[in-house]
Order: sequence, then C-alpha cells, then structure tokens
Amino acid sequence: MPPLIAVSRALILAAGRGERMRPLTDHTPKPLLPVRGQPLMQWTLAALLRGGVREVVVNTAWLGARIEDYFSAQRLSGLRRELQVEQPVEVRFSREGADFGHALETAGGIARALPLLARDADDVFWVVAGDVFMPGFAFSRADADRFAASGLLAHLWLVPNPPQHPAGDFGLSVDGMALNNASSSGQRHTFSACALYRRALFEPPWCDIAPGNPHGVAAALAPLLRRAADAGLVSAQLYTGAWTDVGTPERLAQLNDRSRV
Repeated sequence: MPPLIAVSRALILAAGRGERMRPLTDHTPKPLLPVRGQPLMQWTLAALLRGGVREVVVNTAWLGARIEDYFSAQRLSGLRRELQVEQPVEVRFSREGADFGHALETAGGIARALPLLARDADDVFWVVAGDVFMPGFAFSRADADRFAASGLLAHLWLVPNPPQHPAGDFGLSVDGMALNNASSSGQRHTFSACALYRRALFEPPWCDIAPGNPHGVAAALAPLLRRAADAGLVSAQLYTGAWTDVGTPERLAQLNDRSRV
C-alpha cells in the first residue's frame, strides 16, 4: 500500500441537538439515525478510512455517550476488517456536552478539538458534518496534498443549492476560489459542510478563541470563512455527486425509501 500522507486526521462534527429532527432525536443522536442499514455517521467514517485517514476526532454534546458507546473499539475493528484497512485506526472524542454542558457550534468545536487535530500552524485536516450523506465522496489524498501545498487556509466542497437553501453560500471563481456572498454577483452554491482546513485559520488574526477553547466559547464558522475568502485564502470546487443535509425527518425518510435509490 502507498504510504500515508501527512493529512491523516479528520474531525466529524456530531455535537448538534437535531431540533428539526425531533422526535427522532429525542432519544437517538442524529449521527446514529439509520440510513440504508447503518448509522448516518458510519457512512462518513468509512469514507474517511478508505481515504487514508487514520486519526478521527468526533465532537459530541447531545447524547454524546451514545455515539461514543456505539463506535466502540470492537465495532471499529469490525469496520477495519470490512474495509480491509491494515493500519491501526484511532477515534477520539471531544466531549463538549460533558465539559461545558452545551455544543460549541462549528468554529468553537473545531477550536476545542484543535490540539487533537493539528500541532503546527501549517498542519492540515479534514472536517465534515456528521449529518450529511455523501455516499460517493472520496476523501482524496491527492486533494489533501494539493491543498497542503497551496498555503491557503481552507478548501471547500460546494454543492448545487438544495430546495431548502436556494440562495447558496459562496460563489466560485473561474480559478477555483471561493467568493463571499457579499462580493459575488454570479451563481452561488451551497457549502457541503465538507472541507480541508489549515490550523492557522483557527488562530489569530482569523480567530480569537484561546488555543483548545478552554472556556467553551461557542462560535460560528461562517464569519471566519467569509473573512478568509475576502482575503483570497479560500479555494473551492463543485461536487455534483449525491448529497443530502439530513436535517428533517422527511429527508431521512426519502433516503431510506428504496424506490428512490
């Protein structure tokens, strides 16, 4: 097998309450809701392992212990055998709910997990939401290497705007740069919640949260990305494969309707 590249770490965002998914999420965390025979988050975890990621951090809050219990060492060993992954796989948890009593939003959660994801400013890692379904997405080593060599702060995968988000989030320039809504007058696309990031984006001057977010500051990611995009430091590409933001019971039901597969 080819050697692992430097970009071998990832964060799966799994701390949300899933309010729009209630009552399904009253007793089951959204990442564990079944999609086509397996928990939603397991699709993402398996894709990361196929892409060469061997260290995964999962941030948790609502019913976080359920997520941690499900992805036990025994289950991870079974997943490794199924995927024919020979190298050891480590899954660690950033327990926002246990530590602070609430989720820290996306930027706050990444800042909290940063010591587990990256040590130096140039370190690069994947981040993907645990509630998106992208069954055909490849966490490509080539994409990760290309971004690591670019010096940029983030690389985003954008998708065609779904019905629930027709305005989109970012434009896309002809040379592959993300354009902030405020500065883009052309077609806009929706952020898929899958991206590569450089640690420096979550440090000054872009982010003022203390290293490791010891005080549990909750902060959104969009303002950081928009500032960095305005500075020409965020690249992007359009992903046209199957993608679903599993944000409502209706969308979950559609995914599980075999007649639509």
